[in-house]
Amino acid sequence: MQFGYGAHPAGPGPAPYGPPHRHGHPGHPYGHPGYGHPYPAPPGYRWPGMQPPPGNGLGTTSLVLGIIAAVGFFLWPLAIVLGVLALVFGAIGRQKTVRGEANNEGVALAGIICGAVGLGLGVLMMVLAVSN
Repeated sequence: MQFGYGAHPAGPGPAPYGPPHRHGHPGHPYGHPGYGHPYPAPPGYRWPGMQPPPGNGLGTTSLVLGIIAAVGFFLWPLAIVLGVLALVFGAIGRQKTVRGEANNEGVALAGIICGAVGLGLGVLMMVLAVSN
């Protein structure tokens, strides 16, 4: 005669609560540590937490300053200052993309190009203004 889960030769008594015994975590009858007590993670496999968002501000700043310098080249003192700032911020923004701290390398490059154009046009306007 075979007895099923919860059956007993003396009669059908109450079924045990929960799933049948599994071999797993020592000291716990059901093989898992229970809620709120996860298995400890092995070294090197822990959750790293939230990663910081990319720092794209310098590349974007470079592009904005470069566009203003290129469009407003007729205000040559302002265009020269903004062109130099666009070059500096663009170079720093590109370095951040190489290090993996930003992800807008194209924007930083466009800022460098626009800043160089604005700087060149500003210097040209300065030469024209001084020579007359």
